[in-house]
Amino acid sequence: MAVPVEEAIAALSTFSLEDEQAEVQGAGVLVSSERGATNSPIEYGDVSAYRLSLSEDTKALNQLNALIQEGKEMASVLYTYRSCVKALPQLPESMKHSQADLYLETYQVLDMEMSRLREIQRWQASAASKLAADMQRFSRPERRINGPTITHLWSMLKLLDVLVQLDHLKNAKASIPNDFSWYKRTFTQVSVQWQDIDSMREELDDLQIFLSTRWAILLNLHVEMFRVNNVEDILQVLIVFAVESLELDFALLFPERHILLRVLPVLVVLATSSEKDSESLYKRVKINRLINIFKNDPVIPAFPDLHLSPAAILKELSSYFQRFSAQTRLLTLPAPHELPPRDAQDYQRHYLIINHIGTIRAEHDDFTIRFASSLNQLLLLKSIDGADVDWCKEVKGNMYDMVVEGFQLLSRWTARIWEQCAWKFSRPCKEAIPSESNGSAESLFDYEKVVRYNYNAEERKALVELVSYIKSVGSLMHRCDTLVVDALWETIHAEVQDFVQNTLATMLRTTFRKKKDQSRILSDMRTLSADWMANTSKPESDLQSHGGDESKGNFFYPRPVAPTATQVHCLQFLIYEVVSGGNHRKPGGLFGNSGSEIPVSDLKQLESFFYKLSFFLHILDYSATVATLTDLGFLWFREFYLESSRVIQFPIECSLPWMLVDHVLESQNAGLLESVLMPFDIYNDSAQQALAALRQRFLYDEIEAEVDHCFDLFVSKLSEIIFTFYKSWAASELLDPSFLFALDNGEKYYVQPMRFTALFKMTRVKLLGRNIDLRSLISERMNKVFRDNIEFLFDRFESQDLCAVVELEKLLEILKHAHGLLSKDLSIDSFSLILNEMQENLSLVSFSSRLATQIWSEMQSDFLPNFVLCNTTQRFVRSSRVPLVPVQKPSVPHAKDNFYCGTQELNSAHQSFARLHSGFFGIPHMFSVVRLLGSRSLPWLIRALLDHISNKVTTLEPMTTGLQAALPKSIGLLPFDDGVTGCMRVVKENLNWGTKSELKAKVLRGIKEIGSVLYWMGLLDIVLREVDTMHFMQTAPWLGLFPGEDGQILHTQDGGDSPVVNLFKSATAAIVSNPGCPNPTSFYTMSKQAEAADLLYKANMNAGSVLEYALAFTSAALDKYCNKWSAAPKTGFIDITTSKDFYRIYSGLQIGHLEDSVQVSSNNFEILGDSVAWGGCTIIYLLGQQMHFELFDFSYQVLNVAEVEAGLLSQAHKNPHVAQGWETLLEAMKKARRLNNHVFSMLKARCPLEDKIACAIKQSGAPLHRIKFENTVSAFETLPQKGA
Repeated sequence: MAVPVEEAIAALSTFSLEDEQAEVQGAGVLVSSERGATNSPIEYGDVSAYRLSLSEDTKALNQLNALIQEGKEMASVLYTYRSCVKALPQLPESMKHSQADLYLETYQVLDMEMSRLREIQRWQASAASKLAADMQRFSRPERRINGPTITHLWSMLKLLDVLVQLDHLKNAKASIPNDFSWYKRTFTQVSVQWQDIDSMREELDDLQIFLSTRWAILLNLHVEMFRVNNVEDILQVLIVFAVESLELDFALLFPERHILLRVLPVLVVLATSSEKDSESLYKRVKINRLINIFKNDPVIPAFPDLHLSPAAILKELSSYFQRFSAQTRLLTLPAPHELPPRDAQDYQRHYLIINHIGTIRAEHDDFTIRFASSLNQLLLLKSIDGADVDWCKEVKGNMYDMVVEGFQLLSRWTARIWEQCAWKFSRPCKEAIPSESNGSAESLFDYEKVVRYNYNAEERKALVELVSYIKSVGSLMHRCDTLVVDALWETIHAEVQDFVQNTLATMLRTTFRKKKDQSRILSDMRTLSADWMANTSKPESDLQSHGGDESKGNFFYPRPVAPTATQVHCLQFLIYEVVSGGNHRKPGGLFGNSGSEIPVSDLKQLESFFYKLSFFLHILDYSATVATLTDLGFLWFREFYLESSRVIQFPIECSLPWMLVDHVLESQNAGLLESVLMPFDIYNDSAQQALAALRQRFLYDEIEAEVDHCFDLFVSKLSEIIFTFYKSWAASELLDPSFLFALDNGEKYYVQPMRFTALFKMTRVKLLGRNIDLRSLISERMNKVFRDNIEFLFDRFESQDLCAVVELEKLLEILKHAHGLLSKDLSIDSFSLILNEMQENLSLVSFSSRLATQIWSEMQSDFLPNFVLCNTTQRFVRSSRVPLVPVQKPSVPHAKDNFYCGTQELNSAHQSFARLHSGFFGIPHMFSVVRLLGSRSLPWLIRALLDHISNKVTTLEPMTTGLQAALPKSIGLLPFDDGVTGCMRVVKENLNWGTKSELKAKVLRGIKEIGSVLYWMGLLDIVLREVDTMHFMQTAPWLGLFPGEDGQILHTQDGGDSPVVNLFKSATAAIVSNPGCPNPTSFYTMSKQAEAADLLYKANMNAGSVLEYALAFTSAALDKYCNKWSAAPKTGFIDITTSKDFYRIYSGLQIGHLEDSVQVSSNNFEILGDSVAWGGCTIIYLLGQQMHFELFDFSYQVLNVAEVEAGLLSQAHKNPHVAQGWETLLEAMKKARRLNNHVFSMLKARCPLEDKIACAIKQSGAPLHRIKFENTVSAFETLPQKGA
């Protein structure tokens, strides 16, 4: 069934196409070929309908406008001209025979370029002739009108400005004469065989004269003007008009003012060079007025990187116009580079934006508020039917005034940028060049001196701010063009009709009642512009034609019908005629009241309306005017400096748009950051100029290449700033509050907030006709940066020892917190996904990880061999002895501060915490290992360590056998007769392992590594139990669990559901019972998921003990060697003298180790530590040899002898220190006995023995008799090889 159109439109109107993207860019450039009101498509073709003798004048106007357009195209050709000679190939010696062919090819290439210069030469001659003829037409007696209209004056000035700019460009472009010299040389070579070349040679000579003569165009214009010698009046009229317009600020837009400033010096020179009366000008215009104008603007913008100086123009032209050389007051004006220091400072205060930015900021804020208020009033008006007419007129009139004010602000601001640039170009940087230039001032380009090093940081900031104001106001006005157009047209219609129907009617009845000529002119004004149709809606009794009682004024309804360009032109002409009376030499200016018969009040009304007419066309051409006033593309162009520097293009560091972007990024000014995209609009404007105005594709290609490079650099820098900010923010939040509270300068660790929200919402950045998703680009960069940061942290950890795991966890915690903060504003990959990807742990069947592999590798190669255990502190510390085999590690990688904690201050703060844990491995490190590896990779590491124990036991077996073989056949109990000294002598005689010292050391190191692994497992068990306890406390209330009196876990509801299941079931039942439930299936699914979660968490509640499992695994590994290390006695009784069980081997190793450790020159303890006791005692315990060890250990027997000896001596009242010399050894033996007792007591608690058989422990705590732990495939065979 088809949907009615009305319903479809109504449905579409409910959709919003608006997004959350902030307006941090200027208005987009519209590609349009339509002509606006200021460039009428019908020109002045309808002027004949008004019968005002203006047909000849408008015809000349059309001709001048066509010449102006052609002249701008010629100027574009000259400005963008680049030397062809630089691209000419140079023939090697071997190809000199092809010289003639090269000359011919070169001639053909250069001839195309010279043809464009010939066209310019012909055009300038034609334009000068036509302009001179047009000026002379107003001096003829048979002229149809008294003088040029205002529009005609502007056209003359614009054409003269084009000619002056052409002449200036021709003088400035050194590549043109250079190319021409090559062209003439090749012409001489290739024309030898040609016939009839006289005309070509003559044309060539004319072109050479034209190009080599400075100010040739102006000299030709002077000749054309004074052929009849009667244009002095018109020149003086132009000068008077220019002077009055500049003094009264009659030029409404900045391009018009710059035109007046550029042509005024030339007009003065031309008028003074008249042979008729060269001094008459200074009678009409006092020379002081001219001097003031030239002094107020010593530098005038001409082209983007070219400026004009009135003083320099006057001085240079004085040598070509002899009569003007007598004007010494004008010739003594200083050029910009000749200004005295004090004057230069005054001008600098005037030209530099930084000195006016405060006022500009206030103007911007005030205007935007009032413009938005007027726009809201207009929207409110459109939403109300039958609103009051007076209120409608007030609202629309206020909107018109705001638009006019906006145009004036934009014109004033853009003019300031033009003039500051011209001032900078005229005053290059002469101070010391910053060190970043890596060169002397002489090696720098001129362009660097006028741009790169000519703007300090504050000036760049002010320029960015002003560019942002221009683009934001322009965008604000551009967005509402369709809303305000009717209001503007109605207001203009009301202004015109009020003037012609009411104001002129009053003047006709009063001032001009008896002045027939002027009354006729006023009547003509009413005839050509009055809209009597606007009165048709009035009551018929109120309708008045032109007669009757008009004292109250006509009442009319405004309509959106604006006057045409012809009507505006005619009205200005008629007002000019009324005021001047055809007298061009009227004193006091056009609207001066000296000698005028018109009352001041009427003159003010005529003047006000006259100026409004000039602005009407700009208002009607709303979009084009906004585009013109916000066009900042000139800030990129640098054609003149490219030629003078003889380079193809400058680096982007010299490009002013990029300098502004880079300044915002480097300064990290929170107030400017949202404006960072505004300078990119300069590239949009310059690209539009390159294609539409200059019509040069190669310029667009250069702009596009620079934009691509700059935008990539911008995204990279912006991403780095964003990452640094969020990283610093996260590091600051994770600092210990007590640490900050104890500091006097803790505020330096706080991070200043920055506003990235607007940039994060930018999904359509307009750049050279493309829409770029900045948000997506930043997200991609952030994903890459987070991966690179994790890669760096892993590389850093791999270059350090295992003690750095705490630092690694802290840095990863900071990175994760930064990721969480950034994820609130940006869509990026989850941190767990990134971390698993960088750990190479994405596969479902991969249980190892890069970090687990590194920890295991570090333990195997460095931790277990080189770290020793301190049982008292429960810490592993690195041995002070140099390891036998130094560990080869990669060098510590270096990175920027943002890959650590963000800033140097935060880095130092967190490093101070990291250093507290860098010298040992203990409980804090084990917590970090558990948190970093998680439940997925930790079992893999545990299995790898258990396999290491198994391998070590296997490795120890042959070495232990070797020590067993070296023992004597019989070793009895140590005798008490000779005391400690005798006992030690007997021990040394029995333990004759002198030749087995290396084997002893290897066995001790092996036992030490087994002990280190088991103690490491003990620390891991402590940490896991604490983690499980916390997990239980968090989940138990939801699962309905609580601990019983005997430590068992009890259920609150026997046989019932847990609280979490009941909660979801009751919520599901309540929601599904509601008839309005949209989708009950999803709630049933949630209830089932709650039951599954309940089962899963309850199953994981009873976790086993890692240490108990490790002991059971070790016991199983020892089973294979039980017959060798724990042989059953042949007699069935305890074997005292002939036993070679493991306890006997360890007893000998222990006493030898203790004896070595107490020697002054030896530091054996620092190599082995307490891990030997843990490893040896655990093997003894699991082999069931604890009682044998405690009875027959050599050190224990020595201690018993020492105790008995000390007792006997104390009874005999002798010196108890008979065992003098053995005190240190005895103390070490006591310490070893205490440590052994501690280890045995722990083993009894965690792994009790029944009938001397090792057993495993149930989770409930009940003993489980011997379990055969069959060794599965070794973890060593499944370890991923790095780099494989």
